[in-house]
Parts: sequence; structure tokens; C-alpha cells
Amino acid sequence: MRARLALLVAAVSVLTLVAFLVPLALLVRTVAEDRATVRATADAQSLVPVVGTADAATIRLTVEQLAAESGRPVSVFLPDGTVLGAQTPRTPAVALAARGQSLTGESADGREVVIAVQGRADGTGVIRIAVPQHELTAGVTRAWLVLALLGVILVLIGLLVADRLARTLVRPISDLSAVSHRLANAELDARVTPAGPPELREVAGALNHLATRIQVLLVQEREQVADLSHQLRTPLTALRLEAESLRDPDDAARITAAADGLERAVTGLIRQARWRHSPAAQPAVADAAAIVADRVAFWSVLAEDTGRAVTLDLASGPLPVGVAADHLTAAVDALLGNVFAHTPDGTPFAVGLARDAGEVVLTVADEGPGMPAGAVQRGASAAGSTGLGLDIARRAAQAAGGRLDLRAGPGGGAQVLLRLGPPVSLPEA
Repeated sequence: MRARLALLVAAVSVLTLVAFLVPLALLVRTVAEDRATVRATADAQSLVPVVGTADAATIRLTVEQLAAESGRPVSVFLPDGTVLGAQTPRTPAVALAARGQSLTGESADGREVVIAVQGRADGTGVIRIAVPQHELTAGVTRAWLVLALLGVILVLIGLLVADRLARTLVRPISDLSAVSHRLANAELDARVTPAGPPELREVAGALNHLATRIQVLLVQEREQVADLSHQLRTPLTALRLEAESLRDPDDAARITAAADGLERAVTGLIRQARWRHSPAAQPAVADAAAIVADRVAFWSVLAEDTGRAVTLDLASGPLPVGVAADHLTAAVDALLGNVFAHTPDGTPFAVGLARDAGEVVLTVADEGPGMPAGAVQRGASAAGSTGLGLDIARRAAQAAGGRLDLRAGPGGGAQVLLRLGPPVSLPEA
């Protein structure tokens, strides 16, 4: 923007100076020519009394003296054809002056001033003074150089002023851009200092107001999520009491463990809602091997009840990945839960966990009807569910620097690949 403003000011300045200096330069040349012509005319006028009354010898002496003083060729044409002074041929201007008309005309070497002198007994005499070209243009080149230098100085001053003005405009805009990027990177405490023209100050105030409003809305959202999560503790407590009253110890232990896992997830939601992420916090890390093995063991009980064959191919751990343990647990539960929710009873499925080029890849494949297009979109579901399962898995993969891939299985059905990157280590202080 600064370059464009400078270019605009330079173009306007140059056009203005051209429109002003070109006529002025022409005027300077005209004034110089007129000044030289006036001096030559005055010299010629000084010879009129001598030519009109004196003899030829006196006229010759006076002409030679004037030519020496002025440095210009001076000629006097007497009526009898005698030429005194500079021996020059008769020009048309001289012939016209011999008839009694004084004039100034152009010649091959510059200008000539001819004056008719009447009153002599033998006729009309003519005085001719030649003005050379260098005298007509004396001082013009220097004046033009001064004007050109003045034009360059004015253009430079205009560029300097334009740069200062552009800086006062560009700096607030750059600050607005920087604060906008910081807000986009979740630095909600970023604020811009209003500066510049009133319009930019108004925009800065609006951006600060927007950032404050976003902070307020996020705080309200966190509080609502935290309150909702906290309200789940009451039914969890009731569920744990019901589990303790079961007669079968295995069933009671299994339900109690599920209630404990759900309570940990709720606690994680409360912590995540109330605590903001800090750059000084420890990076998220989880053992994918341990979590996948634990969740497969949990879902295997339901698979046995519904007649589903489970094929496992789990790499031995530990397999650290860059995502929080509760997030990875929710993602694995979402993928395994989708198998039970979207395939009929008796449909076999397979779970695999392996390393692949620095990533940990979790594969969940089934032999069901497959997944519809757009299944990974948040809230999209063709089976009456919430449609959040695959989105939870996708966000867990992105948090670990990976991705979620959906594809058709070799023998039909669906195949989901959850790629997880390694943990991010903090730099040493």
C-alpha cells in the first residue's frame, strides 16, 4: 500500500510539475531572446545621431568602437552603397529598411536588428546589428537546469510526505491484521491499540469489542458444558449404587468399571471446560496399545453377547501418541460403538493396531453394509444416532497430528483407519 501511494503521489507530482515547468522554461527562453534583442536595439539607436549627421570616417570609428564594446557585428549601409563596420551582404531586412522601415528579423546566425536613418542629404542610411544565437540563449540552459533540479526536489519532498502519510495508514492496518491472526490462533486476550484515521480507529474498536464478546461467549459455553457435565454425576452415582446391589460379582464389577470410566470422561469434560489450554502445559500423550487393548476387552463382552466374531491384531506396546488418554478412549469407543450401532447382530469385525512410518494406525473393519457418503460430517447420521462418533475420532486424530480415513473393506463393509502422530515434546527452557 505504501508503494502504491508513493507511486500515485509521484505521478501526480510529475504531471503537475510538467504542466508548470514546461511553460515556464519556454517563457525563460523567450525572455532571454527579448533581452538580447532589446540590448542590440539600444546599441543601434545610439548610432542613429552619428549616422544621420557625421561623415563616413566618424561613422566608421564609432561603429568599430561599438562593435568592440558589444561584441556583436555592427554594419552601417550608406545610401551610396558604402558598408562601414562588419562587411556583410545586404539582406532582405536591410533592403526593406532602406525604404524607411525599421524592423527586427531572423537570420541564419540568430537575429538582426535594422534601423532606418533618415535625414541625410544623400538618402536613407541603414544600421544593422547581428545578434548571434549564443547571445539569444545566454543563461537559458542554466535556468532550465535550476528548474529541473527544483522539480526533482519537489518530487522527492512529495514522496517523503506520501511515505509518512502512508506509514500512518499502513501501520494501524498491519496492527489490525496481526491482532486478527492472533485471535484466529485462539489468543483471545489480543487487543489492538486504536490509531490512524477515524475509520481505522472505529474498526480497531469493533475488533476489540468482537474479541471481548468472543471471550464472554466462550466463558458462558464452558460454564454451560461444565454445569451439564456436573449434572451427570448424580445419575452416575445412582448407577454405581445399582451396580453394587447386583448379586453377580462379575456383573457388578463390569458395570462399576464402566461407571468409573464414564465418570472419568465427565471429569475430563469439566476440567477441559473450566481450564484454558496454556502454552506452558505438558503436551498430551497416551499409550495407544494399552487404551485400545482395554477398550477392545470391554466391547468384547458385548460382541460375545451379540454373536460377533472379533479378530484382533494388536501390536505390543507401549505406543505413545500425541493425544490425551480420555480423548483417545472416546475415539476408540466411538469407532467400536459404530460397529454395534450400524451393523446387524452376528456381523464379524476386526481391530488392528500397528506402526506405519512414524504413525500409529488403528484399523476397525467390519463386514456390514458399509458407510454412507458424508458419514464423517458432524451431526450426520443415517441410523438415528447423534452423528458425533466419527467426528470425535476425527478430532482426536487431528489433535495427534494425524487424520481419519474411511474406505470400503476388501470383502465389503466399512474400514476406518485412525492415524495418530507421536507426542509433541516441549523445547527445553
